[in-house]
Amino acid sequence: MSFTLYTPDTAPQAARDELKNSVDSFGWVPNLHAVLAEAPPVLAAYKNLHGLFQQSSFDAQELTVVWQSINLENACHYCVPAHTAIAGMMEVDSAIINSLLEGKVLPTEKLEVLKLTTEALLKQRGDLDDAQIQRFEAVGYGNQQFLEIILGIAQKTISNFTNKLAHTPLDDQFK
Repeated sequence: MSFTLYTPDTAPQAARDELKNSVDSFGWVPNLHAVLAEAPPVLAAYKNLHGLFQQSSFDAQELTVVWQSINLENACHYCVPAHTAIAGMMEVDSAIINSLLEGKVLPTEKLEVLKLTTEALLKQRGDLDDAQIQRFEAVGYGNQQFLEIILGIAQKTISNFTNKLAHTPLDDQFK
């Protein structure tokens, strides 16, 4: 099975506006968006979840920790480098980016707990034990942030699984 990389001119009609919005946002159509255009509701859902996750209580560093923890756990060949580049654009400290990529402990306990909790939510399918919940709460997070991580997981599940299935080529801008 092969997937098409759609453009705003070649995409199904229902996806064209979303791809035009991608061009407005990025200056080009990221290959993930080009693949997702095959199913316009999926493209719209992915982009909507992305926007909603960015409106969460997490700052740029925390967003990066959640995104990359999911991307790395799912071994996404596309999203790891894409979010590395995006983290740079968001001016996330390179020590955080490098620690995530190298599997090292993050610079602060709060970010490390966020990473570990995100990984646990994925691996344990949401079934955290009392100690994991208490550790998350001890660094200042709560129920809102648990739910926001789940939002991030929903977004990244669409992209990580799509990229594996479609073998989405990495954009030059993310290399």
